[in-house]
Amino acid sequence: MVNNLSLQPSIINRFLAELREVDIQQDRMRFRSNMERIGMLMAHEISKSLNYEPVGIETPLGVAQMMIPSQQIVLATILRAGLPFHQGMLGVFDSAESAFIAAYRREHPDGSMEIQLDYVSSTDLEDKVLVLCDPMLATGRSINVAIQHLLRFGKPEAIHVAAVIASAQGVEAVRADHPSVQIWVGAIDEELTAKSYIVPGLGDAGDLAFGEKL
Repeated sequence: MVNNLSLQPSIINRFLAELREVDIQQDRMRFRSNMERIGMLMAHEISKSLNYEPVGIETPLGVAQMMIPSQQIVLATILRAGLPFHQGMLGVFDSAESAFIAAYRREHPDGSMEIQLDYVSSTDLEDKVLVLCDPMLATGRSINVAIQHLLRFGKPEAIHVAAVIASAQGVEAVRADHPSVQIWVGAIDEELTAKSYIVPGLGDAGDLAFGEKL
């Protein structure tokens, strides 16, 4: 299932517009802040799909029956670009556990590319809800590799993939490899360049958030 949040009226669209705007995005603090705010709002949307159970909450005047999420969340992110997005989601899922993946594109002289994965750290995922955050879902290869390696830590009850911007090709690649995964995106762009950059996209999210890497 694909949830494209740009198709509904939401303040997410304003934050996403600022992330794309070439002048505004030069302010790194505002860029990270917009990533965090989208993370919080997207976490709220994801929360609507969770399981809930009634719990009696004691107040000064009695007991209120409240519906409380009953599943343990694990927030996973692909370093480094995903950190502000991840932090925003932690602002909503404040009792979530975390997992981290270090992965990058390795380009070859012949123009081909592969995903190099250097590091994976995760808590036990068995019967939990895994939310994998990556600001840019381009080819889908990083997400598919990350899911493959995370599954070594247990079988989650459900898997969600969250991206700020995705390409149509990337969404289909994730759906093809993991048809049961729920995908949440701020927007879907149709074009993907030969070098696997989303157009119009927003540029390199990691460089814009933290500075250009050497």
